[in-house]
Amino acid sequence: MILIFVSLLAELIKNKCQMKYSELEKKIKKIGCNDTGKKMNGHPLWYSPITDKYFKMSNHKSEEVKKGTLQSILKDSGLK
Repeated sequence: MILIFVSLLAELIKNKCQMKYSELEKKIKKIGCNDTGKKMNGHPLWYSPITDKYFKMSNHKSEEVKKGTLQSILKDSGLK
């Protein structure tokens, strides 16, 4: 299941498709990442049990995630 999900995300990145923060949040929740309830520079701080890393997300759920930011979040969350 996770492999299918990861390959779909890789295809999105490869094709330069856009993704909103709300979509990204749903996807990373499915693999076990969670919002810590803490903030870093005004951004929600998330934790990935897969990579054992903390990473920032955005409060602007309807905004599109920039390509570099998306790649960084996917890497830190363990999806890439």
